[in-house]
Amino acid sequence: MIPIDVTRKVLDAGLQQGGDLSELYLEERETFRLELDDGKIEKAIRGSDRGGGVRAFVGDTATYAYTDELDEESLMQAAHAASEAARSSSKPRVSLDLTRRKSSIDLKIEKPFSGMDEASKANLLRKMDQVARSQSPDVSQVNADLVEVHRAVWIFNSEGVWAEDDRNFLEITIGVTAKRNGALQRISSGIGGQMGLELLDSTDPLKLAESVAQSAVTMLDARPAPAGEIPVVITNGWGGVLFHEACGHALEADFVVGGTSAYSGLVGQAVASPLITAIDDGTIPKRRGSLRFDDEGTPSSKTVLIEDGILKEYIWDLKEARRENHESTGNGRRETFRHMPMPRMTNTYIDAGPHNPEEIVQSVKYGLFVKRIGGGQADFARGDFVFSVTEGYLIENGKITTPVRGATLMGNGPQVLKQIDMVATDFALDEGRGRCGKGQWARVSVGQPTVRVPKLMVGGTDREISGQIGA
Repeated sequence: MIPIDVTRKVLDAGLQQGGDLSELYLEERETFRLELDDGKIEKAIRGSDRGGGVRAFVGDTATYAYTDELDEESLMQAAHAASEAARSSSKPRVSLDLTRRKSSIDLKIEKPFSGMDEASKANLLRKMDQVARSQSPDVSQVNADLVEVHRAVWIFNSEGVWAEDDRNFLEITIGVTAKRNGALQRISSGIGGQMGLELLDSTDPLKLAESVAQSAVTMLDARPAPAGEIPVVITNGWGGVLFHEACGHALEADFVVGGTSAYSGLVGQAVASPLITAIDDGTIPKRRGSLRFDDEGTPSSKTVLIEDGILKEYIWDLKEARRENHESTGNGRRETFRHMPMPRMTNTYIDAGPHNPEEIVQSVKYGLFVKRIGGGQADFARGDFVFSVTEGYLIENGKITTPVRGATLMGNGPQVLKQIDMVATDFALDEGRGRCGKGQWARVSVGQPTVRVPKLMVGGTDREISGQIGA
């Protein structure tokens, strides 16, 4: 993107005030977005963004300055600003020779975005609208969008790192509202991944529209959700968002090192049911959270966080790793060049267990089956959570029966992880729609098999059901 001799000058400038490591991050981003509302394309937006930033380290302290101009003068100004802010009494260092790193991770695009024209993409969204409406006259509103992102990044640092990554994302989402006799139910879902138009070969957006519309209509017949502590069975795939939010963030090193995490200082100790193995893996082909290199130039990796209930490792970026004399796990991520990296999850999931998913449902006398989890809140460090259930069903005498509305799941993630007593063989990752917010947005994947929590607090609008717990 810029001449290598300019790169060396910028890195050297980042060390001039006594810093012991300087880093240059460059980025180019192109986006295309189509938005459909009730059969009409309301927005068609194409945009681009580019810029870079320089980070200077003194020990475990880092300062950062960025610019959206990639000429030598602007980058040198950013380097001097970062270096000045990181001033120390040490003598200036010089950067080492840059050697470009190569990655063995295959994230190639098989069918580029350009293989389908914009009119055809718009027509696909219209067909999704038609399919959704054809499911029932109760479907009252349909929204859909298609997003393409091409993001190229270059990372250099004064220790000789030179890494490049090219990331391409295709995402298609749909939301359907059903209405009957004043009752409204809305269900949304999406598909996507780090891939091109081959997404349309592996997953049918029309089938997605059909499924979402059917779920929205089904929920119109839902009775008020029960309330109280009952067994809860959480579906595979997207159900992993609960682990991501209520446990995964507490395993990120900034919370751990800061002493605010429920998992601080517990490596080697039992923190979950022996049935639980949890993994963060940024190397999985085509997944939203996958990276050849993270945004600090560290190769992406597969990290076993919890194995058979024992805490094995945390999620590290370069800054927190330097602070603890540890190695980065390749999880330093940033939203754009305007942001400093921080430790973030990539594709995080609970691995498969020994139980048959039908066996898990059959084991519950009276409880809740969670098919779709919606929005919620979680204390990232401690893991307390409240999540809405957008599609849920009663389990009665071992069978999934009546749909229920208005259910919420409440609890503490680390405690729930210890309580899980059945884990199924049906492991799945989500369909490709996860975005994680932690002051910065990042694309991620989540996953899990079907799991059973024998007692979980469910907030609802029906009668209290304490005393009806049973399995």
